[in-house]
Amino acid sequence: MPDYAKHFTCYSVDLRGAGGSDKPDAPYTTELFADDIAAFMDAVGLASAHVAGMSLGSATGAWLAAKYPAKVRTLSLHSTWTIADRYMRDVVEGWCVMAQALGSVTETVIRGILAWSFTPKLYAERPEFIDVVAALLRGGRQQPVAAFLRQAGAAHAHDGRALVARIVTPTLVTFGAEDRLTSTRFAPAFDAIRGRELAIFDGCAHAPISEDPATFNARTLAFLLRHAVAGA
Repeated sequence: MPDYAKHFTCYSVDLRGAGGSDKPDAPYTTELFADDIAAFMDAVGLASAHVAGMSLGSATGAWLAAKYPAKVRTLSLHSTWTIADRYMRDVVEGWCVMAQALGSVTETVIRGILAWSFTPKLYAERPEFIDVVAALLRGGRQQPVAAFLRQAGAAHAHDGRALVARIVTPTLVTFGAEDRLTSTRFAPAFDAIRGRELAIFDGCAHAPISEDPATFNARTLAFLLRHAVAGA
């Protein structure tokens, strides 16, 4: 965010069910998340924006670009997928079981999800980084288990196969080279987006944005600034 903010006015939005946003007791979908973002943009007076999302945020971004194309100047989809395969579904369902057993989303993230987000090399070479992340998570807002399960349900049910052909905005798709959850096996599905750009971050798992922020920021900002200069 600090690097992006040198060039753009930035908004970081908590999807419903997480952070400071409301957590209504009703089913969540990625289309509903996109509707929320569109409404947020209207509320703050944003006619259009460069839209970036990682993981669940990327599924939301795909829906936003397909359903509200005039609102999206460029689209950046990080650690993304079109429809969950058996492997991804089983992993996410395992996290749900853990969250229910522990009664804590935070401990589920620390004990069960961070190891999917980062590489074994990072764990071995920078254990203090993992400790800092864990401390930040434990000291931050605590997501209710029920809200986590509803978000997981949205990820499980997301089907973006028909969306990609509807996306007409300049699009960057990125993956961590060592990501197992949303690996490059999903990359070919995004070829349907005309002129889409693809970036692979070596030595990173599901969260290059945190594992190698310097490389991530340089590559993604180059895309954004190129299209901003072009008037997009």
